[in-house]
Amino acid sequence: MENGKKKLAVLVGCNYPNTRNELHGCINDVLSMKDVLVNKLGFEPSNIELLTDAPGSSVMPTGANIKAMLSQMVDHAAPGDVLFFHYSGHGTRIPSYHGFKQDEAIVPCDFNLITDVDFRQLVNRLPAGSSFTILSDSCHSGGLIDKEKEQIGPNEDNPKSLPTHPKIIPFDTILHQLSSVSGVQSSDIGLHMMEVFGKEASIKFQLSKAEMDHLGRSDSGILLSGCQANETSADINPLVSGGKAYGAFSNALQTVLKEHGTSISNRELIIRTREILRAKGFRQHPCLYSSDENANAPFLQGTL
Repeated sequence: MENGKKKLAVLVGCNYPNTRNELHGCINDVLSMKDVLVNKLGFEPSNIELLTDAPGSSVMPTGANIKAMLSQMVDHAAPGDVLFFHYSGHGTRIPSYHGFKQDEAIVPCDFNLITDVDFRQLVNRLPAGSSFTILSDSCHSGGLIDKEKEQIGPNEDNPKSLPTHPKIIPFDTILHQLSSVSGVQSSDIGLHMMEVFGKEASIKFQLSKAEMDHLGRSDSGILLSGCQANETSADINPLVSGGKAYGAFSNALQTVLKEHGTSISNRELIIRTREILRAKGFRQHPCLYSSDENANAPFLQGTL
């Protein structure tokens, strides 16, 4: 491995089987990504953790389990290491403490949301010279690392749309689900999260507004989002695709990687992925959030 760098990955696919929120391609997305990591990008299979809600799965992708795996990966990182998290599943937006905006979160199988603040805290813990790339194929995934610099952002282009299933669970649905469990009558999602999940809830719901405003910021985070913060990401049912189910963003990005391997930068990867999605008629615009240096660094090859 080049310069002794370790390459570590956590891959999470949530299909939410037998629920009203069921998706079809998310597990396929991360299984395909594992193949790309090993055969194209030099990852050792023993350094890849796979977490899905497939029937019979021994460890479910709950919020606590996902955060534990990510925390363990960060704890094992050394200077110069390359860390990767690929999530394919539902996303959502929740009210911000700031009142006038919304914040992004992913939705594990138990609805224990993992928020933009959780990802910021993980990135801040990285040792110097390492990198943490997050690829989120979920709705509203733009901006999923709090305070990260936007490199490729919103685009008003609006191609024709295909019949797809968006990877979103609306805030009201999440609030209703948690309310039924917590027994709390409130529109404050933080109260429900703390009542249901306690210390396993996102730190967004445990820190004060002042504490969150003073969270530090490192330049080690790289976010490749499946769409803009105000958009949805598509899950393709096999009845539509005529074959295997998949996430539109994951599939397009993997197509680019299979063609270009280790030679493509994060910036060029997102540009080419956008081109594929546009040509196929998808109404979503992948985005890139990172430092200038990491935007131009080769995908999953460390900093320049």
